[in-house]
Amino acid sequence: MAARSKARKRALDILFESEQRGLPTLELLSERQSVGEQPVPPYAADLVRGVASHSERIDALISWNLVDWTLERMPAVDRNVLRLGVYELLWADDVPDGVAISEAVALAEDLSTDASPSFVNGVLSRLKAEKPTLDLDPKPLSDDEDLDGSDLDGADPDDTSLDDPAPAAKAHDPRA
Repeated sequence: MAARSKARKRALDILFESEQRGLPTLELLSERQSVGEQPVPPYAADLVRGVASHSERIDALISWNLVDWTLERMPAVDRNVLRLGVYELLWADDVPDGVAISEAVALAEDLSTDASPSFVNGVLSRLKAEKPTLDLDPKPLSDDEDLDGSDLDGADPDDTSLDDPAPAAKAHDPRA
């Protein structure tokens, strides 16, 4: 197994453990780096930090691209495989899109259900198609914007053309 594939597996282990134990991800990473029995390769640590720093956006993008599922309802392994895949697909500039998807699918094949690889492939493929339209660095809020991005100066709060970080993905929002 290639070094980066091993690092992805180790990152997945940490993300999964963090979720299962209800521990802050970065605290668990720090603990695993200092006293863990298994070493944490630098790329695994980078992946865990990346997923943690974009966690809300990653979960929103996954949720928007689910069909007949919710993020909470899917198996924890699949959820964390998707988080890794989305991070690599959208924020890891040194990882080709096809590699990000195939590595996530391989993790799902090795560690999850028989249906998981095609599920992971489908969600990540939809995100890859939407990638050119996604705003991955939402602008910081100005003083006259509310937390939801709506203008507080009386502008139409339903006009999301400038404030919505992912208008194309919103069409897939299962909560809408």
